[in-house]
Amino acid sequence: MFYTVPSRLIGHRLRVRVHDDRVEVFLGATQLMTLPRGRGYGDHRRAHVVDYRHVIHALRAKPLALPGLVYRDQLFPRDAYRRLYDAAMDALPERTACRLVVDALALAHERGCEADLAAVIAETLNAGAIPDIVELRARFAPNPEALPVVTVKLTALSACDALTAAAPAEGEAA
Repeated sequence: MFYTVPSRLIGHRLRVRVHDDRVEVFLGATQLMTLPRGRGYGDHRRAHVVDYRHVIHALRAKPLALPGLVYRDQLFPRDAYRRLYDAAMDALPERTACRLVVDALALAHERGCEADLAAVIAETLNAGAIPDIVELRARFAPNPEALPVVTVKLTALSACDALTAAAPAEGEAA
């Protein structure tokens, strides 16, 4: 079986408990995650349990790796993303299509809008068009009015001098 885990775990020795329906991943005594248990299929073929969030950063660096991924079909979290890949590969040059799909997956991950983005992608594909990633980014961008205004008031450094002058010298009692 092939499972993905977050890249921050590279180089760590993980302990795995295999249950009938799930796989629990531990780092030392700390449980990190629970993954659904995958089942092999066919003669000597391996199944893959892939979470796109675990590999999206590597794919952003090399989006043209997408067509050759052994686990590409398991990578897409929803059918709309798979349909986007198929439609983009048919309508656009390979480099542009791969970048579009990887950027859409990255947008879903970074903005936490996987289901909403899938609905917009499906709607656009049903209309016979290919989604524009610039429009998708603008649509799922944070609302500037909803962001808090943070005012940072810096203290004058002379206030620190006053604190050190009032501190007892080394070896003196306070």
